[in-house]
Amino acid sequence: MSIIDKLKPEFEIVDKGETIRYLEHGWPTPLCRWHAHEEYELHLVLRTSGKVFVGDYVGQFTPGSLFLTGPNLPHNWVTEESSNKSVPLRDMLIQFNHQTMTKAFEVFPELSELNHLLDAARSGIEFKNYDTDHAKSYLESIRESRGMKRLMHFLHFLQELNDWKQKVSLSLTKLNPSLSSISQDRINDVVNYVIENYKNNISLSEAAEIVNMSESSFSRYFMKTTGNRFSEFVSRIRLGRACVMLYETDDQIATIAFASGYNNLANFNRQFIKLKGMTPREYRQTAYKGLISE
Repeated sequence: MSIIDKLKPEFEIVDKGETIRYLEHGWPTPLCRWHAHEEYELHLVLRTSGKVFVGDYVGQFTPGSLFLTGPNLPHNWVTEESSNKSVPLRDMLIQFNHQTMTKAFEVFPELSELNHLLDAARSGIEFKNYDTDHAKSYLESIRESRGMKRLMHFLHFLQELNDWKQKVSLSLTKLNPSLSSISQDRINDVVNYVIENYKNNISLSEAAEIVNMSESSFSRYFMKTTGNRFSEFVSRIRLGRACVMLYETDDQIATIAFASGYNNLANFNRQFIKLKGMTPREYRQTAYKGLISE
């Protein structure tokens, strides 16, 4: 049984008694699952590398990755370490309420400059090349403080992120804003299955069987819930793995294609160009120059 198999999906309930809620957790944990909630989430990854899912976006995270997700935007961070060793502290994050921020904007017009940042967060944002220690220091200050001091640390952090130039918007599709806990569990089961089996031939019928649905019903359901056709989602997972191998290894492109679940090199090249806008060889050359921005 893998680490992913040991995770039991659950719906996240945020304590309504706290305006700014701080959380931290290791890996594995039941908190790591495909889920959504009404709050914004500012999320820093400290340890491990793996795949990040935000709405219809599938990408890679590494130590120091910093994200902001908006209300009801499904998200998940899945570590891809080959070792089954647990990590005591992988993530630090805060959650805060949209309605509370809206009321604050009405009382303090000066805060309205954050409107653009929070609006962009509805598609998910990654803050590229933000100093990890700096972000960690802010989150530690929020964790250790209460009341006005916590609020001030929080606002200073948001102000810096608002001014940060290297922001990348993630999800292209506006998703269903009312995912039930059952829907989240179903999608989480399918996502975990694809992550565990992307090297194999994964059929639509297999995925539909996991959630006890017909192929046609599942296809519509998956598209509505994630913004991706199922085949596109599988392709994103495979190509994400291929990108890591292109950057981290000197393996031949054909070897990487087969290791990523493609048994046809021409199809691999075609799908790679479609998603990345360049050939695998060009991607590797660009990545080596440090110019790739996922």
